[in-house]
Formats: sequence, C-alpha cells, structure tokens
Amino acid sequence: MAVLPAADLGIMADHLSAHEGVLQKLRAYQKAVTNQQLRNIMRLQENIMQSHVWVMLALINPENNNYVEVPPLQDLATNYPSNPENNEKNSDNKWIALEVRNTANNMSSTNFNSALMMQNPNVIHAHIEMALQQHQIMKMYDEFIESMGWKFIPHATAQEQLNTYFHFQHQFQHLYS
Repeated sequence: MAVLPAADLGIMADHLSAHEGVLQKLRAYQKAVTNQQLRNIMRLQENIMQSHVWVMLALINPENNNYVEVPPLQDLATNYPSNPENNEKNSDNKWIALEVRNTANNMSSTNFNSALMMQNPNVIHAHIEMALQQHQIMKMYDEFIESMGWKFIPHATAQEQLNTYFHFQHQFQHLYS
C-alpha cells in the first residue's frame, strides 16, 4: 500500500483507541447480562470490532500491498446456544441493551463520517463497510429491545403532521411558482 495521507492515519489511530475501550466494555457487559439473546448480539459486535481492528492494522501497515476487505458479517457470526430460561427481562439487561445499541449507533456514525474525510479509496471503502456493519448490529439491538417491550417511540397526531405539511408547503411554494 502506498503511504497513507496523514488524515487517514490520524483518524484510524483515533478509531483504534476507541475500539480498545469499546471492546473492553462489551466484554465486561457480557459478564453482567443474563439474557442469552442479548449476549449473542454483543458477542457478534465484539467479533466485528476485533475484525475492524485487524482491517485498520492492515490498512496502516506500510508493508501491506494488498487491497484490504472488511469480512462479511456472516463470516463473523458464531452460533451460541440460546436457552429460553436465560432470556430474563431484568433492569440490568435493559440498560446494557440500550447502552450497547447506542455504542453501535455511534460507531456507525463515526465510521461513516470518517470515511467522508478520508482520502485513500481502500480506507474509505473499508470504513463505509464498517459503518454498515455497525448499523446492522444496531438494528439487531433495536429488534431485541422492541421484543422486550423496552422501545418507546412517540408519534405525532395526523393533525400535527398536516399542520407541518401546510407550513412547509407554503414556505417553499414560491420556489416552484
């Protein structure tokens, strides 16, 4: 690989430090959760994060001349048996699920925004793929949180939506006249 732009190297150095902290957090939280389904998602996220570390190390290595690919999500999945008796709905599971979902969301956003600032095509592509993988993990957490009844999304009334529509229709009408 050619020498990387300093911006790419600096962003990945920052990401690697963040990954160290997130990996430690995921390992600690896995010991605390009692719900096996949640633990399985967290293990997958841990595997993904470890994979992302190896990808970034390969991208940083000036002796590596090969194009670096992010392994597909299905290659990182491991099937752990799920025991229905261990699918508790306790408060520790709830706050941990909410926290690791937020972590996946932040990691996805960070990777995508970083890709927009990077210059090397391989580095850009890898970070977009990493962002998509973290987004997929976030969606898994969303499904889990919803299945446990912990998700709350406020909805606007039809009248509020209609008022908003008319307000902005009026605001932009002069642009199309």
